[in-house]
Amino acid sequence: MKTITYSEAIREALTLEMERDDELYIMGEDVGKYGGLFKVTRGLYEKFGSMRVIDSPLSESVIVGAGIGTAISGISSIVEIQFTDLLTCAMDQIVNNAAKFHYISNGLLTVPLVIRAVYGAGVGSGAHHSQSVEGWFAAIPGLKIVMPSTPYDAKGLLISSIRDPNPVLFLEHKRLYFAKGEVPEDSYSIPLGKAAIRREGSDVTIVATGLLVSQCLEAADECSEMNISVEVIDLRSICPLDKETILNSVKKTGRLIIVEEGNLTGGFAGEIAAIVVDEGFDFLDAPIKRVSSSDNPFPSNVEMELYCLPNKQKIIDTVEALIVG
Repeated sequence: MKTITYSEAIREALTLEMERDDELYIMGEDVGKYGGLFKVTRGLYEKFGSMRVIDSPLSESVIVGAGIGTAISGISSIVEIQFTDLLTCAMDQIVNNAAKFHYISNGLLTVPLVIRAVYGAGVGSGAHHSQSVEGWFAAIPGLKIVMPSTPYDAKGLLISSIRDPNPVLFLEHKRLYFAKGEVPEDSYSIPLGKAAIRREGSDVTIVATGLLVSQCLEAADECSEMNISVEVIDLRSICPLDKETILNSVKKTGRLIIVEEGNLTGGFAGEIAAIVVDEGFDFLDAPIKRVSSSDNPFPSNVEMELYCLPNKQKIIDTVEALIVG
């Protein structure tokens, strides 16, 4: 094990998989000589060359469409979209092509495509570069959506995503890139669709993804000082979703809080709540609560932006309201 950053863990996964598969390539805006907008692909151009680390035109539709084309031809593909907001420019390719080719070909075609994209707010990037849009894509059958929260998971889940024959939307929170953690030097994989219980508890279950997992753990630490025992579940992926882990936890605690950075209205937290009501209503001792971003475009002013986001204190307040009333 060694201690590296989240971005370094992703780079290691890319390097190991490109060494394993000499046809695997990466394409996106500035991923080559520049090393990517967030420097995740730094050094890969020099190692693998311009035919496998490809600087693309300024067109998300072209980037994803080309990735789909090579994927259905049998060549695994990784494409990078600099911000999830810009996935809107490739919506037709993702929703009507990548997600559906396997089905409409009656299983003859697979789409081994990973779409890496940066999501999340909190650094003043404004309304067009700060959104968390995973809930949009969770409604599309045929896509897998992965949201790692640690360097360890980032490496293992990316390797699994690259080896998966289905299209995977691999979402990386921009505020996690410098987070550090222990990561094995060798290649390893983490199954998609298996959540991790980051902290065990008995009074309330909190479910989260990505950056918010660490904030939930910090909130759980403070709640323990008030003799409130919080269980924290890191979903890791929302499609596939590990319903079993969520339901088993709610059965134990009787209470559920779902924390997400997406907007409150239409967010994926609502889907998790619906699943628990449908399949675990008898487990609940209190209403399900959501801690989400407010329903407005993100401002560029950092203080105003942080006001709109979920945070540790909002999580603690929600826990107290459920337990104490």
